[in-house]
Amino acid sequence: MSDNTVTFSDADFKTQTSEGLVLVDFWAPWCGPCRMVGPIIDDLASEYAGKIRVGKLNVDDNQQTAMNYRVMSIPTVILFKDGEPVETIVGALPKGAYLQKLEKHVTAAAT
Repeated sequence: MSDNTVTFSDADFKTQTSEGLVLVDFWAPWCGPCRMVGPIIDDLASEYAGKIRVGKLNVDDNQQTAMNYRVMSIPTVILFKDGEPVETIVGALPKGAYLQKLEKHVTAAAT
């Protein structure tokens, strides 16, 4: 995991996602596609350091938050803006798909 990647939990999720842009990877250690997405999330955390908070939430250990956001399949990656979900990606996709979703929000936040 990257130094810029945050670990979220049920206890701190609302606080951690309440301000600005926050990208959350809902994952589990036993999930093969999650292990493919993990390095992409770490890359995004490094590339967007200072612009977007990026982190991971283990759905096995934090079931309440996963249920609150109706995460039915993993990996699910949700971008939050000021505590509200604004983009959702379900399944393992190439890095470009995540960049495309993020860029429009980063650009809008910068203006």
